[in-house]
Amino acid sequence: MGQKINPLGFRLGTTQSHHSLWFAQPKNYSESLQEDQKIRNFIKNYVQKNRRISSGVEGIARIEIQKRIDLIQVLIYIGFQKLLLENCSRRIEELQMNVQKELNCVNRKLNIAVTRITNPYGHPNILAEFIAGQLKNRVSFRKAMKKAIELTEQADTKGIQVQIAGRIDGKEIARVEWIREGRVPLQTIRTKIDYCSYPVRTIYGVLGIKIWIFVDEEK
Repeated sequence: MGQKINPLGFRLGTTQSHHSLWFAQPKNYSESLQEDQKIRNFIKNYVQKNRRISSGVEGIARIEIQKRIDLIQVLIYIGFQKLLLENCSRRIEELQMNVQKELNCVNRKLNIAVTRITNPYGHPNILAEFIAGQLKNRVSFRKAMKKAIELTEQADTKGIQVQIAGRIDGKEIARVEWIREGRVPLQTIRTKIDYCSYPVRTIYGVLGIKIWIFVDEEK
C-alpha cells in the first residue's frame, strides 16, 4: 500500500517547525487561518508586481507568521537581493501599510521583517518556481528538471527528488515523471527534508510539481 504523508507534517517537533505560530480558540481558528492565507497571498502578489528581476521566480523561500495579542510578526525569507532589498525600509513600510489595510486590524500592530537566505536554489519553493517558469516557456520538462538539479548542487544539499505530474508536453494522457540525485530518505524522521508542492498553469492544463530536498541529518 503506497500510503503517503506530507514530509513536513511527518517531522514536526523533530527537525521541522510550524510556519505559523499562534494560539486560537476553536471558534476563532478558521478566521485566524484565513488571515494567515491572506497575508501570504498579499505579500506574494506584492513581490510579483514590484520585482526588478525579469525571470518568473518570485524568490520567496517561506513566510513565517507569529501572532500575539497586540502584534503580528511576519518574517519573509527571500532568495534574491534585488527583490525587496532595494529601498528596503521604504518598500517594507509600504507593504506593512497595504497589509494592514487588507486585514483591517485596528487593535494589533503589524511588523514585517525581511531576511536574505544564502543559497536560494537550496529551497524547494524557489526551485519549483524556476521549473514552473521553464515549463511555461515551453522548455522540455527533462531539461528543466536536470537544470534544477544542477542549481541545487551549488547549494549544500545531500539529495534531491523532482516530480512533475499532468499532461506533460501536451500529451493526451496524463503521467508522472520524476528524477532523483543523491539520497532522499523519506521514511527516516531524523532527516531534515524540505518539501513543496507547486501547481503551474500551462496552455495544455495544470501540472503539479513536487520537490523533496535532503538538507541534513540530525545525529
